[in-house]
Amino acid sequence: MMRLQRRKVLVGAGAALLATPIVLRAQPMPFRFGLTPVFLDNDWQLLDLLRTHLSTKMGRPVEFLQRRTYKEVTALLLMGEIDAAWLCGYPLLQNIDRLAALALPLWRGQPNYSAKIITRTGRAVQELEDLRGDIHAYSDPDSNSGHLVTVSELLRKNHRPEAFFARSFFTYGHRNVVRAVARGLAQSGSVDGYVYDAMQRAEPELVANTGVVWESELFGFPPIVVAREAMDSESVQGFFSALTTMQDSDAGQAALHMLQLDGFAAPDANSFDQIAARMRIVAERG
Repeated sequence: MMRLQRRKVLVGAGAALLATPIVLRAQPMPFRFGLTPVFLDNDWQLLDLLRTHLSTKMGRPVEFLQRRTYKEVTALLLMGEIDAAWLCGYPLLQNIDRLAALALPLWRGQPNYSAKIITRTGRAVQELEDLRGDIHAYSDPDSNSGHLVTVSELLRKNHRPEAFFARSFFTYGHRNVVRAVARGLAQSGSVDGYVYDAMQRAEPELVANTGVVWESELFGFPPIVVAREAMDSESVQGFFSALTTMQDSDAGQAALHMLQLDGFAAPDANSFDQIAARMRIVAERG
């Protein structure tokens, strides 16, 4: 009799559990942020600090998707495979009908940087024309400072870029351009001025083997880019808020310190006018 009653109790309890609705709390989808070593080295400590700050501020996980080139990361953004990317103003303008700048980093208090052409120290080089016949290192075909500026400057001076250097190659990283020149793999190179100056503090002995031959005008800093149609979405605006409050958390402050940046701000309407002007020089050449 006792065994029968116990069975009834267990059956009744089981039925009650089945009848009770189970509430599953939906986990927020990760925010996918695309990066490339062309501009940002894949430093695990830096990425961990960025992830900690962004995910805490946004209240959702943040995933980094890394690809080798600007073209690959831009394609992911255009296909909706990522939600944002740290790009260059050049690929942004190439796809301006579908992409938009969300935020610009602040370096030395300003959202600007310059392009630099460097060479190895000890050479009798005074100006760009003295680099004719060099083996030249570029960073990426879609980089403003690492390719477009040098090509457009040679065109402005009535040179044929494809014939000016004896040979050129892409390193797919501004830091790699500096390393190639410093170690004699290239005689000269085109590099992001911010990256070059940051390396002077981080790797002074390496950079001491190089010198600046030519420096450009100022350009809008490589921006954080999103799909234009997603610009006003809650997730993107939450991401913008997290970027512009980096100074408010220990992790955010530490990330900015590693990046040697002061913060992030909204872009101006004319932030990329100088890059557009460089693009027109190349387009007019055909």
